[in-house]
Amino acid sequence: MKWIEKYTNTIVETVSLLFVVLFIYAATSKVMDFHGFKVQLGQSPILEEHVVWVAWLVPVVEYALALLLLVEGFRTMALYGSFALMVMFTTYITLLLNFSDHIPCSCGGVLESLGWKEHLIFNMFFVLAALFSILLSTDRPKKIRFK
Repeated sequence: MKWIEKYTNTIVETVSLLFVVLFIYAATSKVMDFHGFKVQLGQSPILEEHVVWVAWLVPVVEYALALLLLVEGFRTMALYGSFALMVMFTTYITLLLNFSDHIPCSCGGVLESLGWKEHLIFNMFFVLAALFSILLSTDRPKKIRFK
């Protein structure tokens, strides 16, 4: 797996930039139609009691992660945050699909046009990409060689 060592930085930077584009796009589409985003969140049986703070928190977190992913010193921490956020989004969709009659989509933009199966695949791609990048960017102890 020498090629992974050779391209580690490129892989981590590429995944980070994909997250930056995703988060800026998703947050901006939510902010641009904030009222619609809040209404759709309010239709969720899981989030209806927490709509106001979740509607503000999600785009703020997406913007913050996008910014942190651009700063090399914070990139690994931001990848952990990206991983956690995507796991939460994926879990939320899975819960809605399995336990709710009404499934509102509060994604915004192009992501709104995806079907639920495609949306889960999209999310899983980003979950796995984040996990892979975390594994690549985390310092591991070097192997000890005895002479």
